Amino acid sequence: MRLTVAQALVRFLAVQHSERDGVEQKLFAGCFGIFGHGNVAGLGQALMEAELHAPGALPYHQARNEQAMVHAAAAYARMRNRLTTLACTSSIGPGATNMVTGAALATINRLPVLLLPGDVFATRAADPVLQQLEHSQGDVTVNDTFRPVSKYFDRIWRPEQLPSALLAAMRVLTDPAETGAVTLALPQDVQAEAYDWPAELFDRRVWHVARPVPEPAALARALDAIRGARRPLIVAGGGVGYSDATAALRLFAEATGIPVAETQAGKGSLPYDHPLALGAVGATGTTAANQMARQADVVIGIGTRYSDFTTASRTAFGDATFVNINVAAFDAAKHAGVAIVADAREALTHLTAEINWSVPPEYRQEARRLAAEWDETVERAYHLGHGPLPAQSEVIGVVNEVSDPRDVVVCAAGSMPGDLHKLWRTRDPKGYHVEYGYSCMGYEIAGAWAQKWPARIETCSSWSATGRT
Repeated sequence: MRLTVAQALVRFLAVQHSERDGVEQKLFAGCFGIFGHGNVAGLGQALMEAELHAPGALPYHQARNEQAMVHAAAAYARMRNRLTTLACTSSIGPGATNMVTGAALATINRLPVLLLPGDVFATRAADPVLQQLEHSQGDVTVNDTFRPVSKYFDRIWRPEQLPSALLAAMRVLTDPAETGAVTLALPQDVQAEAYDWPAELFDRRVWHVARPVPEPAALARALDAIRGARRPLIVAGGGVGYSDATAALRLFAEATGIPVAETQAGKGSLPYDHPLALGAVGATGTTAANQMARQADVVIGIGTRYSDFTTASRTAFGDATFVNINVAAFDAAKHAGVAIVADAREALTHLTAEINWSVPPEYRQEARRLAAEWDETVERAYHLGHGPLPAQSEVIGVVNEVSDPRDVVVCAAGSMPGDLHKLWRTRDPKGYHVEYGYSCMGYEIAGAWAQKWPARIETCSSWSATGRT
């Protein structure tokens, strides 16, 4: 089948799907793009042709800012539990490098985003082309800035390189342990170069998103550590939501009586008024969560990467043993505790089935008391009577009180994420959308738009559905 590189790329992306728990969805809901020198005759033409001949296969959405379109793609992937994402294309030069910050945000938050920046001419016949930054090294371009912020990077110098690069890219995008920004840099002339492709490249593909189960020996070590604890604490991270493990977490917490503290990404793992919910932990944490963190002898981290804010630069927790459940071995090994490299939902289900143990009743009561005291603090912060202008906590309180349980608060940089982490009363697992992994200014509008587009999935957890932003 003779097509240009860009046409082949678009056809390939249009037939990629992901599947988890027997549910399939398109891997790419669409493609953002801003067309300029470097991709008009390549990806621009291919996307237009696809829209004319196969409407809806890979819908194109025009953007106005390259960084914002990557933010929107990351926010969309987060709301879809990393099972669906968006591709982003740009011209060479500033159009490409404008996406670098968004790439870092996606990678640090473990969110799948596909970036397709234009690049210099592979033949170098036209050097220096418009927007080309020349180097003393001929094989270096500005797109090399994507390398340290991408989980996978490749430059397609020849059409023959495209199939293997695409398959590698899809593997990373659909691997919960490896996912992040994936960058395929596309030289301008190569985008428009025709090639005879094998027909099977364009067959419908379904990428299975695995739920790794815990190794029996690791599970046994974790059970021993938890059963020997006097003051255990759960730290719920973003992985709880991504693995759709909120119901499993609630069952485990209720069965054992272990209270739950939440990271920024993990906020909403339990509703704020659950008896075992202590709220935020760390530098932006509640007095309830941080007091119990300091006194904890076993910390069970679930789907968290233990950022400096979560650990308050390694000062939040005392002399505790860490039991870390994470699909990524890189994160599970942090703090040299007991590591369970597994899907969060699978690990929690196994732990609940085998634990047959509970904390003393007085420890449950202590957690409930501290959580109630903090809730009273929040209530006072919501109604300070500060004047003549309201305090930030009062603004948060008004918005929280007039919002519906399924509405979503979106924020990123500045002082607001710290106050939201402590004060926002989250009632839905997807109701708190604060980007604090890279704390990137400008995320909020793009993130708010994307989390509502085209619609929130209603199966993202056991106690959530659609809402407003």
